[in-house]
Amino acid sequence: MREFTCLLIFVIVAAVFSVIMVVAGFLCQYKKVSSIKDSAYECGIAPFENARIKFDIKYFNYAILFLIFDVETIFLYPFAVSVNSLGLFAIIETFVFVGILLFGLFFVIKQNLLRWL
Repeated sequence: MREFTCLLIFVIVAAVFSVIMVVAGFLCQYKKVSSIKDSAYECGIAPFENARIKFDIKYFNYAILFLIFDVETIFLYPFAVSVNSLGLFAIIETFVFVGILLFGLFFVIKQNLLRWL
């Protein structure tokens, strides 16, 4: 029971500290509105265009696909490190995992999401 008491105290202190930091940020901020503060800072040069540029949504698709396959590759790393000590069941599970990866890759290719232009 003592462990839970310590954990509860830690959570309460962390929550109070977080709330105090957020409130201090609101109290200490400058409230004066000006066009210079709202403009984008570009190395001391006055901005000549809008800072928000339009980009094609296909780049977002490439980024998401990269993240998906990159994270799944990270999941394969522990298997590669300990393949000698794992049993047959773990090896079969890894082949199922790679099969799901390949299914996703073929699905993406079939949907023409990897076509650049």
